[in-house]
Amino acid sequence: MQQTPTPKTALVTGASRGIGRAIAEALAAEGYRLYLTCKTSEKELTQLSHRLSENFHVECTPILADMGDAKAVEQLFSQIDDLTLLVNNAGISHIGLLHQMSVQEWQRLMNVNLNALFYTCRLAVPLMLQRHAGKIINISSVWGSCGASMEVAYSASKGGVNAFTKALAKELAPSNIQVNAIACGLIDTDMNRHFSEEEMEMLQSEIPADRIGQPSEVAEMVRSLLHAPSYLTGQVIGLDGGWQM
Repeated sequence: MQQTPTPKTALVTGASRGIGRAIAEALAAEGYRLYLTCKTSEKELTQLSHRLSENFHVECTPILADMGDAKAVEQLFSQIDDLTLLVNNAGISHIGLLHQMSVQEWQRLMNVNLNALFYTCRLAVPLMLQRHAGKIINISSVWGSCGASMEVAYSASKGGVNAFTKALAKELAPSNIQVNAIACGLIDTDMNRHFSEEEMEMLQSEIPADRIGQPSEVAEMVRSLLHAPSYLTGQVIGLDGGWQM
């Protein structure tokens, strides 16, 4: 008898809104069985999961989890027995002068934006090694390479994401597991709502494409990486409308 192929399974963190939600929708359209996380937006995540299950006929499991908490991530992975794709998308920002930032704020941001990659990857990699295949995609930022005034912690965390991506890709390439990052420019998400209309216009004027990127475009880049040659690994791919500051 012909065996039924094992369904493709993906974990997307920070999936209740913005980029994470768009990625979840794109993966559902690709037929992935989904595990979706967020920290507090349980209603939005549950509604999204139900809609994706109904529209695309895929299994979709919403899970409340703080990705900056190692024990919470361990509990999350206790529910996952197979994994094809990991998308590390959960992230937070902090705007303000460095000397006015508290130690607790710094540690919280680093836990969510950078340490979470360690928490997830150390548990995801053994599942992928069982298949001798897998993909890890980390959502980064242009600020990870050039830095942003008033966003020192955020820039440092995303610079760490980029280095983490390149190093882990070298480690996992012999096992046919690809690790890449998408360095987003200015994307239309809630994280950028703190900018005034004037500030947004100024930022947009610096972008050669003369517009703000959409979460759906980040999701489309994720889909492109799913079908990219396995030789593509260890890359930090800019998605910024030509900004490349």
